[in-house]
Amino acid sequence: MTKRAYAVSLVTQGKWRFYTLTIPSDVLAKCCYVSARFDDPLEGFQRRLDKKRAEAIAHYIDKDLGTIPNAVILSAQPDAQLTVTGRGKTIQFLQVRKAFLVLDGQHRVYGYTMAKTSLRVPVVIYNGLTKAQEVKLFTDINTKQRPVPNELLLDIQQMTGDETEEEATLRAVFDKLNSDRKGPLFQLLSPSERDKGKVSRVTFNAALKPLLSRFRDGDEARVSDLISGYLSAVRQQLSSRDADACMTNPTVFRALFELFPRAAQRVSDMHQDDYGTQNFYAVLEPVFSRLQLKTLKNPGTSYKKLGDKLVSRLDKSARF
Repeated sequence: MTKRAYAVSLVTQGKWRFYTLTIPSDVLAKCCYVSARFDDPLEGFQRRLDKKRAEAIAHYIDKDLGTIPNAVILSAQPDAQLTVTGRGKTIQFLQVRKAFLVLDGQHRVYGYTMAKTSLRVPVVIYNGLTKAQEVKLFTDINTKQRPVPNELLLDIQQMTGDETEEEATLRAVFDKLNSDRKGPLFQLLSPSERDKGKVSRVTFNAALKPLLSRFRDGDEARVSDLISGYLSAVRQQLSSRDADACMTNPTVFRALFELFPRAAQRVSDMHQDDYGTQNFYAVLEPVFSRLQLKTLKNPGTSYKKLGDKLVSRLDKSARF
Protein backbone atom coordinates (compact mmCIF):
# COMPACT_ATOMS: atom_id res chain seq x y z
CA MET A 1 0.00 0.00 0.00
CA THR A 2 1.16 3.49 -0.88
CA LYS A 3 2.11 5.79 1.99
CA ARG A 4 1.71 9.53 1.53
CA ALA A 5 3.34 12.35 3.50
CA TYR A 6 2.51 16.06 3.43
CA ALA A 7 3.56 19.17 5.32
CA VAL A 8 0.83 20.46 7.63
CA SER A 9 -0.06 23.18 10.11
CA LEU A 10 -1.90 22.37 13.33
CA VAL A 11 -4.79 24.71 14.05
CA THR A 12 -6.82 25.00 17.26
CA GLN A 13 -10.30 26.57 17.24
CA GLY A 14 -12.15 26.38 20.52
CA LYS A 15 -12.22 22.73 21.53
CA TRP A 16 -11.39 21.52 18.02
CA ARG A 17 -7.97 20.75 16.55
CA PHE A 18 -7.27 20.02 12.91
CA TYR A 19 -4.52 19.96 10.31
CA THR A 20 -4.42 22.16 7.21
CA LEU A 21 -2.54 21.09 4.08
CA THR A 22 -2.88 20.62 0.33
CA ILE A 23 -3.21 17.22 -1.36
CA PRO A 24 -3.14 16.47 -5.12
CA SER A 25 -6.70 15.98 -6.36
CA ASP A 26 -5.97 12.58 -7.88
CA VAL A 27 -4.63 11.32 -4.53
CA LEU A 28 -7.58 12.79 -2.68
CA ALA A 29 -10.01 11.06 -5.02
CA LYS A 30 -8.46 7.68 -4.21
CA CYS A 31 -8.62 7.83 -0.42
CA CYS A 32 -11.95 9.51 0.45
CA TYR A 33 -15.49 8.25 0.84
CA VAL A 34 -18.88 9.52 1.99
CA SER A 35 -21.44 8.07 4.37
CA ALA A 36 -24.76 8.68 2.62
CA ARG A 37 -28.02 8.39 4.54
CA PHE A 38 -29.70 6.83 1.51
CA ASP A 39 -27.14 4.04 1.25
CA ASP A 40 -26.70 3.52 4.99
CA PRO A 41 -29.90 4.37 6.93
CA LEU A 42 -28.31 3.41 10.26
CA GLU A 43 -24.93 5.14 10.16
CA GLY A 44 -25.06 7.44 7.13
CA PHE A 45 -25.70 11.17 7.54
CA GLN A 46 -24.91 12.82 4.20
CA ARG A 47 -27.05 13.46 1.11
CA ARG A 48 -26.80 11.29 -1.98
CA LEU A 49 -24.11 12.26 -4.48
CA ASP A 50 -25.33 14.17 -7.54
CA LYS A 51 -23.41 12.96 -10.58
CA LYS A 52 -24.37 15.94 -12.76
CA ARG A 53 -23.03 18.35 -10.17
CA ALA A 54 -19.76 16.42 -10.00
CA GLU A 55 -19.51 16.38 -13.81
CA ALA A 56 -19.94 20.16 -13.83
CA ILE A 57 -17.04 20.47 -11.37
CA ALA A 58 -14.87 18.19 -13.53
CA HIS A 59 -15.70 20.27 -16.60
CA TYR A 60 -14.85 23.46 -14.69
CA ILE A 61 -11.45 22.02 -13.78
CA ASP A 62 -10.59 20.57 -17.21
CA LYS A 63 -12.16 23.02 -19.68
CA ASP A 64 -12.32 26.30 -17.77
CA LEU A 65 -9.05 25.78 -15.87
CA GLY A 66 -11.05 26.75 -12.81
CA THR A 67 -9.97 27.40 -9.26
CA ILE A 68 -11.60 25.87 -6.17
CA PRO A 69 -9.85 27.46 -3.19
CA ASN A 70 -12.23 26.38 -0.42
CA ALA A 71 -11.05 23.43 1.64
CA VAL A 72 -12.39 19.90 1.60
CA ILE A 73 -13.03 18.86 5.21
CA LEU A 74 -12.10 15.29 6.18
CA SER A 75 -12.14 13.03 9.19
CA ALA A 76 -9.25 10.54 9.36
CA GLN A 77 -10.36 6.93 9.74
CA PRO A 78 -8.47 3.98 11.33
CA ASP A 79 -7.62 2.63 7.86
CA ALA A 80 -5.52 5.74 7.19
CA GLN A 81 -3.11 4.89 10.02
CA LEU A 82 -2.42 8.60 10.25
CA THR A 83 0.74 9.56 12.12
CA VAL A 84 2.38 12.89 12.84
CA THR A 85 6.13 13.25 12.28
CA GLY A 86 8.75 15.93 11.92
CA ARG A 87 7.92 17.60 15.22
CA GLY A 88 4.29 18.01 14.21
CA LYS A 89 5.04 19.49 10.80
CA THR A 90 4.26 16.43 8.68
CA ILE A 91 1.52 13.81 8.55
CA GLN A 92 1.71 10.39 6.96
CA PHE A 93 -1.20 8.14 5.95
CA LEU A 94 -1.92 5.10 3.83
CA GLN A 95 -3.58 5.77 0.49
CA VAL A 96 -6.49 3.38 0.86
CA ARG A 97 -10.11 3.72 -0.22
CA LYS A 98 -11.53 4.59 3.19
CA ALA A 99 -8.69 6.59 4.67
CA PHE A 100 -10.85 9.71 5.10
CA LEU A 101 -14.54 10.38 5.56
CA VAL A 102 -15.66 13.53 3.73
CA LEU A 103 -17.49 15.91 6.06
CA ASP A 104 -17.77 18.74 3.52
CA GLY A 105 -16.93 18.86 -0.18
CA GLN A 106 -18.16 15.47 -1.34
CA HIS A 107 -19.14 16.74 -4.79
CA ARG A 108 -15.77 18.39 -5.25
CA VAL A 109 -14.03 15.12 -4.41
CA TYR A 110 -16.41 13.23 -6.74
CA GLY A 111 -15.63 15.77 -9.45
CA TYR A 112 -11.90 15.21 -8.95
CA THR A 113 -12.38 11.52 -9.76
CA MET A 114 -13.91 12.52 -13.12
CA ALA A 115 -11.43 15.27 -14.00
CA LYS A 116 -8.39 14.57 -16.13
CA THR A 117 -6.48 17.49 -14.64
CA SER A 118 -4.73 17.17 -11.30
CA LEU A 119 -4.47 20.17 -8.99
CA ARG A 120 -3.50 20.84 -5.39
CA VAL A 121 -6.55 20.92 -3.15
CA PRO A 122 -6.74 22.75 0.21
CA VAL A 123 -7.71 20.19 2.86
CA VAL A 124 -8.65 20.23 6.54
CA ILE A 125 -8.18 16.93 8.40
CA TYR A 126 -9.64 16.15 11.80
CA ASN A 127 -8.16 13.14 13.57
CA GLY A 128 -9.57 10.88 16.27
CA LEU A 129 -13.22 11.97 15.98
CA THR A 130 -16.09 9.82 17.21
CA LYS A 131 -19.11 9.21 14.99
CA ALA A 132 -21.10 11.70 17.09
CA GLN A 133 -18.42 14.35 16.62
CA GLU A 134 -18.35 13.75 12.86
CA VAL A 135 -22.11 14.20 12.64
CA LYS A 136 -21.92 17.30 14.85
CA LEU A 137 -19.32 18.90 12.59
CA PHE A 138 -21.32 17.98 9.50
CA THR A 139 -24.49 19.62 10.84
CA ASP A 140 -22.58 22.69 12.05
CA ILE A 141 -20.94 23.17 8.66
CA ASN A 142 -24.23 22.83 6.81
CA THR A 143 -26.39 24.97 9.09
CA LYS A 144 -24.13 27.75 10.35
CA GLN A 145 -22.39 28.52 7.05
CA ARG A 146 -25.04 30.02 4.80
CA PRO A 147 -24.52 29.83 1.02
CA VAL A 148 -24.63 32.98 -1.09
CA PRO A 149 -28.26 33.46 -2.21
CA ASN A 150 -29.06 32.88 -5.88
CA GLU A 151 -30.57 36.37 -6.05
CA LEU A 152 -27.19 37.94 -5.27
CA LEU A 153 -25.36 35.69 -7.72
CA LEU A 154 -27.74 36.72 -10.51
CA ASP A 155 -27.44 40.38 -9.55
CA ILE A 156 -23.65 40.39 -9.89
CA GLN A 157 -23.32 37.93 -12.78
CA GLN A 158 -22.83 40.70 -15.35
CA MET A 159 -19.57 41.58 -13.59
CA THR A 160 -18.11 38.16 -14.43
CA GLY A 161 -18.48 38.59 -18.18
CA ASP A 162 -20.15 35.16 -18.37
CA GLU A 163 -23.74 36.24 -19.02
CA THR A 164 -25.57 34.68 -21.93
CA GLU A 165 -27.61 36.91 -24.23
CA GLU A 166 -30.78 35.58 -22.60
CA GLU A 167 -29.50 36.30 -19.08
CA ALA A 168 -28.45 39.80 -20.11
CA THR A 169 -31.92 40.51 -21.51
CA LEU A 170 -33.62 39.28 -18.34
CA ARG A 171 -31.33 41.42 -16.20
CA ALA A 172 -31.92 44.50 -18.32
CA VAL A 173 -35.71 44.07 -18.27
CA PHE A 174 -35.71 43.53 -14.51
CA ASP A 175 -33.53 46.59 -13.91
CA LYS A 176 -35.65 48.78 -16.20
CA LEU A 177 -38.89 47.80 -14.47
CA ASN A 178 -37.23 48.19 -11.08
CA SER A 179 -36.22 51.77 -11.84
CA ASP A 180 -39.44 52.87 -13.58
CA ARG A 181 -41.15 55.08 -11.01
CA LYS A 182 -44.43 55.00 -12.96
CA GLY A 183 -44.28 51.29 -13.70
CA PRO A 184 -46.30 48.50 -12.08
CA LEU A 185 -43.30 46.94 -10.33
CA PHE A 186 -41.63 50.02 -8.89
CA GLN A 187 -40.58 49.21 -5.28
CA LEU A 188 -41.98 45.69 -5.73
CA LEU A 189 -38.75 44.07 -7.00
CA SER A 190 -35.80 42.86 -4.92
CA PRO A 191 -32.62 42.61 -7.02
CA SER A 192 -30.13 40.82 -4.76
CA GLU A 193 -32.04 39.07 -1.98
CA ARG A 194 -35.38 37.59 -1.03
CA ASP A 195 -37.69 40.15 0.50
CA LYS A 196 -41.23 39.39 1.65
CA GLY A 197 -43.76 41.31 -0.40
CA LYS A 198 -41.38 41.73 -3.33
CA VAL A 199 -40.52 39.71 -6.44
CA SER A 200 -36.96 38.40 -6.36
CA ARG A 201 -34.73 38.27 -9.42
CA VAL A 202 -34.88 34.46 -9.28
CA THR A 203 -38.71 34.42 -9.42
CA PHE A 204 -38.74 37.11 -12.12
CA ASN A 205 -36.29 35.20 -14.33
CA ALA A 206 -38.15 31.92 -13.86
CA ALA A 207 -41.40 33.58 -14.93
CA LEU A 208 -40.06 35.40 -18.00
CA LYS A 209 -37.38 33.06 -19.30
CA PRO A 210 -39.80 30.66 -21.08
CA LEU A 211 -41.38 33.65 -22.87
CA LEU A 212 -38.29 35.31 -24.36
CA SER A 213 -38.43 33.22 -27.52
CA ARG A 214 -41.95 34.53 -28.19
CA PHE A 215 -40.75 38.08 -28.64
CA ARG A 216 -39.77 39.00 -32.16
CA ASP A 217 -36.49 40.42 -31.00
CA GLY A 218 -34.51 40.54 -27.77
CA ASP A 219 -34.75 44.32 -27.39
CA GLU A 220 -35.17 44.85 -23.66
CA ALA A 221 -37.02 48.14 -24.14
CA ARG A 222 -39.70 46.39 -26.22
CA VAL A 223 -39.95 43.50 -23.77
CA SER A 224 -40.13 45.90 -20.83
CA ASP A 225 -42.93 47.91 -22.43
CA LEU A 226 -45.00 44.81 -23.11
CA ILE A 227 -44.53 43.48 -19.61
CA SER A 228 -45.22 46.88 -18.08
CA GLY A 229 -48.49 47.28 -20.00
CA TYR A 230 -49.61 43.81 -19.04
CA LEU A 231 -48.71 44.03 -15.35
CA SER A 232 -50.18 47.53 -15.05
CA ALA A 233 -53.49 46.09 -16.21
CA VAL A 234 -53.15 43.13 -13.85
CA ARG A 235 -52.40 45.42 -10.94
CA GLN A 236 -55.44 47.58 -11.71
CA GLN A 237 -57.62 44.49 -11.84
CA LEU A 238 -56.26 43.26 -8.53
CA SER A 239 -56.55 46.69 -6.90
CA SER A 240 -60.22 46.82 -7.78
CA ARG A 241 -60.60 43.66 -5.68
CA ASP A 242 -58.31 44.92 -2.88
CA ALA A 243 -55.90 42.14 -3.83
CA ASP A 244 -52.99 43.98 -5.47
CA ALA A 245 -50.61 42.66 -2.78
CA CYS A 246 -51.15 39.16 -4.18
CA MET A 247 -49.23 39.97 -7.37
CA THR A 248 -45.83 39.60 -5.70
CA ASN A 249 -46.59 36.13 -4.35
CA PRO A 250 -44.14 33.87 -6.26
CA THR A 251 -46.87 31.39 -7.24
CA VAL A 252 -49.22 34.14 -8.42
CA PHE A 253 -46.47 36.03 -10.24
CA ARG A 254 -45.36 33.00 -12.21
CA ALA A 255 -48.98 32.03 -12.92
CA LEU A 256 -49.58 35.49 -14.41
CA PHE A 257 -46.91 34.75 -17.00
CA GLU A 258 -48.59 31.48 -17.85
CA LEU A 259 -51.55 33.69 -18.79
CA PHE A 260 -49.52 36.40 -20.54
CA PRO A 261 -49.05 34.77 -24.01
CA ARG A 262 -52.78 34.09 -24.38
CA ALA A 263 -53.72 37.57 -23.15
CA ALA A 264 -51.18 39.22 -25.47
CA GLN A 265 -52.51 37.26 -28.43
CA ARG A 266 -56.07 38.39 -27.59
CA VAL A 267 -54.92 42.03 -27.43
CA SER A 268 -53.11 41.62 -30.76
CA ASP A 269 -56.21 40.17 -32.44
CA MET A 270 -58.56 42.83 -31.07
CA HIS A 271 -56.36 45.93 -31.17
CA GLN A 272 -53.84 45.39 -33.99
CA ASP A 273 -50.77 44.96 -31.77
CA ASP A 274 -51.59 47.94 -29.55
CA TYR A 275 -50.42 46.53 -26.23
CA GLY A 276 -51.48 49.47 -24.09
CA THR A 277 -52.56 49.02 -20.50
CA GLN A 278 -56.23 49.71 -21.21
CA ASN A 279 -56.37 47.09 -23.97
CA PHE A 280 -54.85 44.51 -21.63
CA TYR A 281 -57.25 45.63 -18.91
CA ALA A 282 -60.30 44.98 -21.12
CA VAL A 283 -59.02 41.54 -22.11
CA LEU A 284 -58.26 40.58 -18.50
CA GLU A 285 -61.53 41.85 -16.99
CA PRO A 286 -63.39 38.51 -17.45
CA VAL A 287 -60.46 36.67 -15.82
CA PHE A 288 -60.34 38.66 -12.59
CA SER A 289 -63.79 40.20 -12.11
CA ARG A 290 -65.37 37.11 -10.57
CA LEU A 291 -62.27 35.19 -9.52
CA GLN A 292 -62.55 34.11 -5.89
CA LEU A 293 -60.10 36.04 -3.77
CA LYS A 294 -58.99 32.90 -1.95
CA THR A 295 -57.61 31.67 -5.27
CA LEU A 296 -55.12 34.55 -5.19
CA LYS A 297 -54.59 34.93 -1.46
CA ASN A 298 -54.02 31.21 -0.93
CA PRO A 299 -52.62 30.07 -4.28
CA GLY A 300 -50.70 27.05 -3.02
CA THR A 301 -47.36 26.18 -4.58
CA SER A 302 -48.31 25.13 -8.12
CA TYR A 303 -48.05 28.10 -10.46
CA LYS A 304 -48.91 25.78 -13.35
CA LYS A 305 -52.23 24.84 -11.77
CA LEU A 306 -53.12 28.47 -11.05
CA GLY A 307 -51.96 29.52 -14.50
CA ASP A 308 -54.17 26.90 -16.13
CA LYS A 309 -57.15 28.22 -14.15
CA LEU A 310 -56.51 31.79 -15.31
CA VAL A 311 -56.07 30.70 -18.94
CA SER A 312 -59.29 28.67 -18.73
CA ARG A 313 -61.23 31.72 -17.56
CA LEU A 314 -59.81 33.78 -20.43
CA ASP A 315 -60.68 31.08 -22.97
CA LYS A 316 -64.26 30.78 -21.67
CA SER A 317 -64.76 34.54 -22.01
CA ALA A 318 -64.02 34.30 -25.74
CA ARG A 319 -67.01 32.03 -26.33
CA PHE A 320 -69.55 34.68 -25.47
